[in-house]
Amino acid sequence: MALSDIEREDLVKYRLDRAYETLDEVDVHIDNKFYKTAANRLYYACFYAVTALLIKDGYETHTHNGVKILFGMHYIKENKIEASQGDLFKHLFRLRQTSDYDDWVVLEEKDIAPLIEPVEKFIEEIEKLIYNI
Repeated sequence: MALSDIEREDLVKYRLDRAYETLDEVDVHIDNKFYKTAANRLYYACFYAVTALLIKDGYETHTHNGVKILFGMHYIKENKIEASQGDLFKHLFRLRQTSDYDDWVVLEEKDIAPLIEPVEKFIEEIEKLIYNI
């Protein structure tokens, strides 16, 4: 089902808001020593931002892999976003996969805390692209 322009704008705003809200959750999880959950939230904060960008530009996908592929193809390869941002997104995806699904994975604050600022910058860069800032 195709979205109207207003529905698309609303969904983009919702996803971007979700990105910032999800990022805000990270500190709570770190404070409670839930480092795997913090890794999950860092990835999802970026995921929501990237899906907002994809929706804004009319790209559709229903899988995480599809989001990664479209992001790489239309924004990283076209130099709209620095390659290092794509590397961060891939790293967070792998970290989330590992911490959510692999056994015996141990994460500590030192693994998560240094990722917060880069994720903030990542979301801000996506927002700039969305609103042509």
